[in-house]
Formats: sequence, C-alpha cells, structure tokens
Amino acid sequence: MRKVSVDRLKSGMKVGRSVINTNGQILLAHGIILNEKFIKRLAHLGIPAVYIDDGFLSDIQVEDVVSERTRYQAIELTKKVFQDFQYTRSLTGLEKVENAVGVLIKELLDNDTLMVNLVDIRGLDEYTFGHSVNTCILAVITAIHMGYNEKKLHLLAMGAILHDLGKILVPQEILNKPGKLTDEEFEVIKTHSEFGYRLLSANKDFNSISSTVAWQHHERYNGSGYPQGLAGNRIHEFSFIVGVADVYDALTADRVYRKAHPPHEAFEMLSGTGDYLFDYEVVKAFLYHVAAYPVGSLVRLNNRQTGVVLENRPGYPLRPKLKILFNVQDEPELNPYELDLGVHPNFSIINVIEEDDVLDVYKKKICT
Repeated sequence: MRKVSVDRLKSGMKVGRSVINTNGQILLAHGIILNEKFIKRLAHLGIPAVYIDDGFLSDIQVEDVVSERTRYQAIELTKKVFQDFQYTRSLTGLEKVENAVGVLIKELLDNDTLMVNLVDIRGLDEYTFGHSVNTCILAVITAIHMGYNEKKLHLLAMGAILHDLGKILVPQEILNKPGKLTDEEFEVIKTHSEFGYRLLSANKDFNSISSTVAWQHHERYNGSGYPQGLAGNRIHEFSFIVGVADVYDALTADRVYRKAHPPHEAFEMLSGTGDYLFDYEVVKAFLYHVAAYPVGSLVRLNNRQTGVVLENRPGYPLRPKLKILFNVQDEPELNPYELDLGVHPNFSIINVIEEDDVLDVYKKKICT
C-alpha cells in the first residue's frame, strides 16, 4: 500500500484504504477499482491523495494509532461544534467532544507501540477539522511519553482539539487563499488565537488551562510567536506540545497554497527547533513517536541498495526495519530479505524515492 496523489491516479488502480469524509461517510471503499469517474470525483471534492494497493507493496499495511471509527467520530463532532457556532454564535456539543476525546485517549494509552506512520488524508475544503483531531492525537502521544496522567491528558486534548476554534471568526476567503497572504491578511489570520481563547474562556464549563492552548499555540520559545510574543517558560507546556503537533501536521498535509512536505522533511525541520522555537524536551518527546520514514516508504541506502520500510519503533525514528528489494547494482533481489537499521549502524538512509519515481521502480521489478 502506498500514497498516490489524485493527479497521478490511473484507472484500474485498487483503493488500499477507504476514503472517508469528515461526516464519516465512505466516499470510496477499500478494494474498489478506480475508474476515470471516481478519479474526477475525488479531484472535485478536493481529496489530495489516496492510499492504493498496486500489488507492488501489497504485503505492506499502514496502521493508524487509533481506530478509524474513533478518529472520524472525533472529526464529525469537532466539525459540528464549529458549524453550530457559525449559526448560533454559542458553543454547543462540547460534552460530546469530551466523550470522544476520552475514547481517543483510552485507545492511545492501550496502544503498546505508539508510532505515527500514517499520513492522514483530508479534503482541502475541510482541512481544519481533520487537522484539529490529528493535532490532538499527536499532542496526546507526546504527553503520554512525558508521563502525563489521564486528567492532564484530557485537559491537553480538549485544548488541542479546539486550538483553532477562533478561525470561525476569520474570513474564509483569507483562510483558504491559494496564494501568498499580504501583511494585512496575515495580521487577520493571527487574530484567531485570541478569538479562540475568548470563545473558550467565556464558557464557564471549559477549563482555563485548555483555553490557554488556543491563545498560546503560536507562541515560540525565542519570543518570535504571536499574539503576545511570549518566550521561554512564560509559555505553558501544553501550548508547546500543541504547537509542535500543529506545525508537524500542517507541514505534512496538502494545503490550498502548497503540496504536503514528505514526513522525513517535516521531521528534519522540527528536529532543530528545540530551545529555539519550542521547548527541547517537548520536541524530543514528540519525535520519539513519529516515523521519519513511514511504513511503505521506498528508500535508498548509503550502499545503493533500495528497500521498503516494514516497521518503525518508538525511539528509533530514523532506523526502521526494511525489506531490501534491489541490490547495489540496482537489480531486483531474487530473494528479498529484511534489514534492521536499528542493529546495523553501518547502513543509513540517504534519500526517499519520491512518488514520480516509484512507478519506474515498480516497472523494473515486474519486468525482470
């Protein structure tokens, strides 16, 4: 199974993972064979990519850290809070979001091998809702590593899942502008942090610490963030955790103004931000559970061998277990074998084979 951009899909490809919208409706079920009509429909809906099973990596299954049901229930309920506010100008449904967050936390606590391998795919028009839930999941995983108890996890998760609530009050034409923002438009975007804080803190049943996350998630360790320009330990730890998760998920998602960064690029960007943009201990805890090379990635080693990532383990995000498919002469291995970079320090990944080149590798394999 591998991720393929919608503009590179072909008739006859098989869907490897169901495509689901933010209402939990299945747009394309796992196993469906694509045709031109399906592909055009995906493009029309703003779905940027699909996981497909083309037989090349058919034995590779990419698992989410939470169940599909839990993820999409959280997305649906978060979306309802946002949409109801637009009509009623009051926050409703927060108790249902709290229940969904409780289920999400339990699943993550029960997961013995928390490792983020799956790049969440969401429609461009509904980016905010999927982003809110994914940021929440990433923040909770980080906090579990940092030893948070369930009460603290819940407070963090509620702040994380509603951290962008203030975007309700930002004009959609600015939020979804495909080109570069003007200085004036960026100032408008920045208001969402304070708007979100005011909306949440005005609700007497919403914890003030969780509200602070909405206010501070764009503050930075060196004082370069907004809206207050806070620095160092003046920023709440919850806000650093959500800030890191927010940046990573934004980098790895397709946006109206740019394509997603590959996970290894986002990993590298974040790895140098400790005690500069974010607290070092938070960055370290976050990266402990995020795969630089997700399962299913095709990678080239320093000795010119090519392999596919089979497994990632917490604490070793740069040292996955591979199946070697091509030898140093770039010829297909007659008997592909496993190579664990965690126990073979002389081998290292030098680059990822990008989407444009995967089909060339595939053709080479099946033609020999």
